[in-house]
Amino acid sequence: MAGKMFRRQVELRVYWRKLKAFVKTLSLQRQMMENLIIAKARQDALQRKMEERRLRLQEEANRRFSASGAMTAEDQEQRVLYANVLEYEQDHDWPKLWKANMKTNPEDVTLVSGLVSFLLSQSDHPVVRLLRKHQYRVYNRLYPIVSKGLPQSPAVPLRPSRSSHNLLHPETQRKPTSTAGSSVGAQSFNTDCSLSPSLSHDLNTNYDDEEVEEQVTVERENSFEDLEQFLTQLDWAPPHGSMDDTCYDSELTCNSSVQPEQDDTQISDLETRALKEHLKAIVKDIHIAIDQLLSLCLLSFECLNTASSKDLCLASIEEAFFTPLWSALVALFRKVHRERELAFETSSKLYRDASPGDVGVPLKLFPQDPGALQGSYPYESAVQELRLLTKDCCPQRKLECIVRVLRLICACAEDYRCLHEVESTPKTAAIGADDLLPILSYVALRCQCPQLVSECAALEEFIHEGYLIGEEGYCLTSMQSALAYVESLHTAGTHLSADKFI
Repeated sequence: MAGKMFRRQVELRVYWRKLKAFVKTLSLQRQMMENLIIAKARQDALQRKMEERRLRLQEEANRRFSASGAMTAEDQEQRVLYANVLEYEQDHDWPKLWKANMKTNPEDVTLVSGLVSFLLSQSDHPVVRLLRKHQYRVYNRLYPIVSKGLPQSPAVPLRPSRSSHNLLHPETQRKPTSTAGSSVGAQSFNTDCSLSPSLSHDLNTNYDDEEVEEQVTVERENSFEDLEQFLTQLDWAPPHGSMDDTCYDSELTCNSSVQPEQDDTQISDLETRALKEHLKAIVKDIHIAIDQLLSLCLLSFECLNTASSKDLCLASIEEAFFTPLWSALVALFRKVHRERELAFETSSKLYRDASPGDVGVPLKLFPQDPGALQGSYPYESAVQELRLLTKDCCPQRKLECIVRVLRLICACAEDYRCLHEVESTPKTAAIGADDLLPILSYVALRCQCPQLVSECAALEEFIHEGYLIGEEGYCLTSMQSALAYVESLHTAGTHLSADKFI
């Protein structure tokens, strides 16, 4: 009887423990369900709050653009981008601080440059994301053309890369090792169906951020490193007259019955025409991209919407946009202007020992005694400055380099005239417009850099119209006239005699 009671007590204790465990489990499950319900409610509330903020910002953007009347596709895209800017400013404090600082010091020009530089350093800002999108788009249209001419080299093959590091940090790019005066004939480009202007993307199409990132990581030719690697190898191609060219010419001669010369000319003309159309489409895309970036900057910071601030903002945008792309752009320009560069190179080699007087410079504007220059040649400082033009990757800085060249020419001409005249203080300027062109032609001839032809052609396309009215425009026009004169020197009818330089 006692044993039966003992077993009964043990069973009751075990049952009680199981009951307590079950109750505890139910309590935990109930608590977990309550926590899930609370978390879901908080998530729903946060989503509603974010959606309300998005709609509020969208309405503000709509009010900003509704005053213009009927909205174009570009206005609609700008409205979406402006809404993204407003949303970004809700999560970051630095735009408010910069705006307050600019409002307090409206005359401080350094604040404008500082603001734009800081803005372009923020990789998650809508302006920078739009900048990257346009850069990748232009780059993807350049790569299939310039990469076709990559010389075969087992040492440094062209590998597709998906890295975007050099785009975000252009200062880390490797500098091309090709010299400024390298022969344009050393470049060998091929064209294909990618040259069709119909491949131009519509910049008014809206892209989601996910699509932009997918474009960056998926497309096999999104690599500034690869393209720069190609540009450093341009001089590896066999020059004209090499063994490969001789064999190729012999093959053309042997197969003249199959491939007539007129067919080759027609093919070459078609390729040149296709390249020009493709370049024209890219230039148009770049202008649209720069205008969109400037508009978005002015929408983001209304304090920049003044004449001087807008110029500074545009200069900063152009520098950030062109720096990683200029090598590829000038490679395409050099292909389009290949014949002009070859003419320039021929003239510069034929008349490399010409004196200033041989190209029409008055005797009073250069020293007759070589000993007066102490081993150098006339206008050497201007020549050295002009050779620096190819080192920059920003059109505005290249234009400033040309302005410095002409100023150095004026300074040298003044010094040389003082050597001929007894009067120490001349009453008139040393040179006029008629004297400037011959001197500039001599400087371009001594520079021995055919790439200047394509560089100046690119500057004419990308320099803002406002800079082409004053001194900068005059200097660029004068430089282009001098380059055209040098190109024509080796042809019949020029006043220079080639016999005295051979």
